Amino acid sequence: MIHPSAIIHPEAKLAPDVSVGPFAIIGSKVEIGAGTCVESNVLIGGRTRIGRNNRIFPFASIGAAPQDKKYTGEDTAVEIGDGNTIREYVTINRGTVQDAGVTRIGNDNWIMAYVHFAHDCQIGSHTIFANYCGLAGHVHVEDWAILGGMTLVHQFVRIGAHSFTSMGTYLAQDLPPYVTAAGNMAKPYGINSEGLRRREFDADTIAMLKRAYRALYRSGLGLEEARRQLEKLAEECSAVRPILEFIARSARGIIR
Repeated sequence: MIHPSAIIHPEAKLAPDVSVGPFAIIGSKVEIGAGTCVESNVLIGGRTRIGRNNRIFPFASIGAAPQDKKYTGEDTAVEIGDGNTIREYVTINRGTVQDAGVTRIGNDNWIMAYVHFAHDCQIGSHTIFANYCGLAGHVHVEDWAILGGMTLVHQFVRIGAHSFTSMGTYLAQDLPPYVTAAGNMAKPYGINSEGLRRREFDADTIAMLKRAYRALYRSGLGLEEARRQLEKLAEECSAVRPILEFIARSARGIIR
């Protein structure tokens, strides 16, 4: 299961059935759970914990020092859950003491080639990141979000659950749940209806979310007035509530 050319520090903790390909390098503070496959030329360093049944493709770099000039060698971390696919040349940097101290990735994420997660990013579960996506530091991405190829995300931006970005999108502000965004700078382009149908949201719920979108983006209302409209809609449909909660937490403001 472990190729003889792989370099694994004797203090690293690997479950018995972890496979490690040729020329992979695994550091002393790394823990890897059962069923995970580390392919050739992967580098895993720092204080990194990886769960079960992940597949990490060649030339990925996980747990390297953050690209932050304030970093002075503190013992920060990366945590990765179960069932993730991490493709070629993905880079996942560990956290900083200025934030959570950990870059965290949930379960069942599909992370395509050349994606970059900077320090302190917090990624949920069931997300998709197409090729060349780049997340600056401190970005939060909620469950089921899909980011199209070459999407770039400014530091401290939050991306809501079930949202979608098209290829080449630049997000400098927060993207609310369910919303599709495109462009540089990103603009809203409706609800992610197809994604919601695939996740078995019923037609009535999708229709109500479209009403919420129109109140927020197409009614001409100011943000506070739109929020009052959303409150009324949330009384009829609980799926609207996450939009309100997301707006309340937004520090950078939402795209509009």
